[in-house]
Amino acid sequence: MGSLTGDMTRLCDEISALRNERGDLMKDLAKGARDLHHIVSEMQAGFRQSHEEMARETKAERVALLSGLKGMVLGMRREFVADLAGARRAWDTISANR
Repeated sequence: MGSLTGDMTRLCDEISALRNERGDLMKDLAKGARDLHHIVSEMQAGFRQSHEEMARETKAERVALLSGLKGMVLGMRREFVADLAGARRAWDTISANR
């Protein structure tokens, strides 16, 4: 019977050790989850900051492009008006010489 008592004592000690290890594992997992949450939060804040900066830059680029485009279209409209006026004068000259 002495061996049964020794085996039971050893088994009880192993169970207790495994419980302690499981408790340590759960604490490590909880700490890892908190650390991961913190890392992800910082990463998201960085993404937001980068997105805001990119939005400001692209807005400035669009405004500059549209400003140049407006000037270009205005010049093209003036040229078109001048071409129409020239065509009208030519047409009037042709019509007058008939």
